[in-house]
Amino acid sequence: MPPFQNVPWLELIGLYLHMAGFVIGLGAVTVIDLHGFLGRKSAYWTEATTRTHKITKPLIWAGLFLAVMGAIMFYGQRGWSQILVVQAIIAVLLVLNGLFLSFWVSPFLLEREKEGRASELLPSSWQKGITIAFIISFVGWWGELFLTVWQLVMYR
Repeated sequence: MPPFQNVPWLELIGLYLHMAGFVIGLGAVTVIDLHGFLGRKSAYWTEATTRTHKITKPLIWAGLFLAVMGAIMFYGQRGWSQILVVQAIIAVLLVLNGLFLSFWVSPFLLEREKEGRASELLPSSWQKGITIAFIISFVGWWGELFLTVWQLVMYR
């Protein structure tokens, strides 16, 4: 029997894209979350966060897209589970969180940069909202990854 004859290609490609989404998205999330954490009390890191988010924002969206599309391809072949429902809910929360960050926080940061205020610390009201977004992002992405690993181990 040829070695590639019985390869479940759609499942393999789906899992690959799903994992690639985590590598790209979670990597970018980690970078921007750390920058944001450091920027709470530092003018240098506040400015660095503003500049860095221009790169990480599209990477996070690309990672989320790949993770979701890969999951649909992979689990569509294997069947759905209750854990996938939880993952779908988390994915929706990550999208909503991303919309807040992309369409409220990002324009705010870019406007401050245009005004020459990129290194000024953010007002506490913005810091609180961004902190909540950071928690959603951190728990959501790492939770998604854990649930993916859980399913791979528990439902072979």
